[in-house]
Amino acid sequence: MHIAQQILFILCAAGAIYLFAKKVKELKRNIMLGRDEVINDRPNERWRNMVLLALGQKKMFKKPLPAILHLFVYAGFIIINVEILEIFVDGITGMHRIFAPLLGSFYSFLIGSFELLAFTVLVACVIFLLRRNVVKVRRLNMPELNGWPENDAKLILVTEVVLMSLFLIMNAADLRLQQLNAEHYTHTTPFLLSQHLTGLFDGWHVAAIEAVERICWWAHIIGVFAFLNYLPYSKHLHVILAFPNAWYGKLTPKGEIKNMKEIQNEVLYAMEPDKAPAEAAAPASFGAKDVKDLTWKNLLDAYSCTECGRCTASCPANQTGKKLSPRKIMMDTRDRAEEIGENINKNGEYVDDGKSLLHNYITVEELRACTTCQACVEACPVSIDPLDIIMQLRRNLIMEESNAPQEWNLMFGNIENNMAPWKFSPDDRDAWVADV
Repeated sequence: MHIAQQILFILCAAGAIYLFAKKVKELKRNIMLGRDEVINDRPNERWRNMVLLALGQKKMFKKPLPAILHLFVYAGFIIINVEILEIFVDGITGMHRIFAPLLGSFYSFLIGSFELLAFTVLVACVIFLLRRNVVKVRRLNMPELNGWPENDAKLILVTEVVLMSLFLIMNAADLRLQQLNAEHYTHTTPFLLSQHLTGLFDGWHVAAIEAVERICWWAHIIGVFAFLNYLPYSKHLHVILAFPNAWYGKLTPKGEIKNMKEIQNEVLYAMEPDKAPAEAAAPASFGAKDVKDLTWKNLLDAYSCTECGRCTASCPANQTGKKLSPRKIMMDTRDRAEEIGENINKNGEYVDDGKSLLHNYITVEELRACTTCQACVEACPVSIDPLDIIMQLRRNLIMEESNAPQEWNLMFGNIENNMAPWKFSPDDRDAWVADV
């Protein structure tokens, strides 16, 4: 490889890594906008969840066909990137297939395995595109995906198809150049799939085949660098964040709702005034109105969302035509966190923009539609909990804004006065057993 190409490669690699690291730092800041929450209990269970859910994709297999296709794409993405290591080393050193002499015949077997994976990734991505655009699977064609989210999904699938095609064509051109004894092209045994594509270059001049090989090599690695820096702006960030999110996932029973200690204390002090401190500081607010009122785990959930729509497809409120979509809750939370992050980037610190997650992004109608059935939590492949965000936003609505339907207010009053949702005193409720 010419020295100019080495310099260009090093500059491209350094620029891509710098930009990615800068964006990752911003993402961490955005996630840490949330309230602190300590999550470190039962580490053995957490490691197990991470292996089963993030690495093993256990929950994905509730829908076998998309799960198998996704496994092809996932395994290809992870394993084929081992091949990127050689391209990276070649780019820096100016060598070509630097590992081939070291690994001997095993090298061709390794590249052949990568080619097989690349082909399965290519096929899977084509099927995913057909599912979105021809079959039009309902959960992949819902209103919240209009615009950027839909284009994001399609762009990544098309990019994967292009990258895998470039990989196979590059190897085919390389093998043809080996057959022609071109200079600098290390001889290997034929690769599994690309050996059948060398006929594409029959009758070509060596210089033309070299140009194709170099174009594919550069396009492949630049595509990888571009993909690396596209990830933080895309739903495909889940390929990284799925692992920590699965580790930090909730281990308590799904039906267990987190109580507010401040509210419990209010009840305790009302019933036993002697236990009340002389000066009890009131909480700053009840529930959550904006992303800063949520926890960092809620925001990690939002950034880990794959937008697969399994939560929304499982939501009974959505199935009956109500506006609630758990997927939209997560997308709105992430969008609001990004908006605040851009505000900080622009002003050096957060300047109040008069907006909030509640009302400006998520409406009262959406929140009231939730039945707290936990179907969305159960359906999520990577332990995202949309219900926790919904509950915190509803708490703010009710306890800060006194914003609840009349039916709810009647129920609240009954619970407060009669210790049950019904308008009967405890004595009256017990009277039904008198004749038993």
